[in-house]
Amino acid sequence: MKNYLLLLFIFHHLQADDFNALIKEYPSSTDSSKINIVVKDNIDIKGTVTSAGSLALENNIAKENAFLIDKLLINGFHIKGKANLSEWANFRSTNSISGWSSINGQTMHPLNKEYNPCGSSSGSAVAVASGIVDVAIGTETNGSITCPASVVGVVGMKPTLGLVSRSGIIPISESQDTAGPIGISVEIVALTLQSIAGLDSSDLKTKEIPTSFDFNFKEAASNKTLNGKRFGLLDSGFNSEHGKNFLKILVQNVRDLGGEIIFIEDERKYPSAEEYFVLLYEFKYGLEDYLRHSSEQKKSLKEIIDFNNENSKVVMPFFNQEIFYAAEDAAKDLNKYRNSKAALMASKNKTLELMNQYNLDAFIGLTRGPAWKINYQGGDGEATKDTLSFGNGGYAAFGGLPHITIPYFKINNFPVGLSFIGRPWADKQIISFAAALEKEANDM
Repeated sequence: MKNYLLLLFIFHHLQADDFNALIKEYPSSTDSSKINIVVKDNIDIKGTVTSAGSLALENNIAKENAFLIDKLLINGFHIKGKANLSEWANFRSTNSISGWSSINGQTMHPLNKEYNPCGSSSGSAVAVASGIVDVAIGTETNGSITCPASVVGVVGMKPTLGLVSRSGIIPISESQDTAGPIGISVEIVALTLQSIAGLDSSDLKTKEIPTSFDFNFKEAASNKTLNGKRFGLLDSGFNSEHGKNFLKILVQNVRDLGGEIIFIEDERKYPSAEEYFVLLYEFKYGLEDYLRHSSEQKKSLKEIIDFNNENSKVVMPFFNQEIFYAAEDAAKDLNKYRNSKAALMASKNKTLELMNQYNLDAFIGLTRGPAWKINYQGGDGEATKDTLSFGNGGYAAFGGLPHITIPYFKINNFPVGLSFIGRPWADKQIISFAAALEKEANDM
């Protein structure tokens, strides 16, 4: 897509600070062999504050590097800065504003400061889109890498759960949290994922990585074909006027590369209530475990709640903390948690059964709708109610499946990403699919 290249050219002549993407910026490396990278400010870097965007953690100085930080440094990366994010990764209020934090204010869209870049890894995505770095690290529980990447027009990768360690990252959910790269191309995203993936004895989930797993993601980024590959269409967003035109283009592009799009009958019902309860339950215990090992003096969710109430004018000028209260209550109901987890597992199995039924190599679909105007009165819910709002990453999120998005279409001049979602541990495969269509898009 020629206009995608133009978009990158424009972005790379802007400054991330213009859009409040960074909390802290450090000098670039003078070593030309080093790759400058920005990391989300819920990831520990020894000797620096890890805030999760919250004033409550402004003195939380990390004792050690997160596991993935050590991996980055070993593999030739230089930490250029810490990125702003949606406070508590959008897990404080149902009326939250993506990209806003009490520690650093609102991250804005590079194309228009009145628009939201999505979250929670908003600063990471905007730092890439505006040219401060070519690659950044975000984290995702449900959509927090893929949504901002799609909305600002860059590549974002949520790996299979367990491929990247969560040690040293402020958590929401042990069942869904993962870190992943956001970059200007599939190639640099693949290289970065290759650099941070691997076994960590401190994160038991990483022990599930298959012994024969192929970590050569950079190799996959050179793929130029989809010969013989079958992709099940996730039709959300394709029913709009724009979407119908997009679908024609997409079907033809996939065919030109030797692949096939399969129109599937998807009767899955999203288990939103069950997912929300699992997140609520795991948040309190995960956060308090992190705080227990941190330098932060506040060691409980209750203390965080009390701090926010005492400093409400600064911390809660736009939205409250009802999710925090709900998490306190949810943590008392182990039985409901177990039942909710079982429901999510059943839904994940239905997704895999659907892939088997149609003999699919991956799902394909629009990542989500375009950017929306920032709304300080009603939050994202109010801001998106009259927009083309959809998302295709939820099943990948709670199912722990790999998901990559690349810039592919535009609606009213705002980017819209194209997603590939694969089976567990099919990270290399979906990178190769994305690379093939990235090359096709750049030629359009």
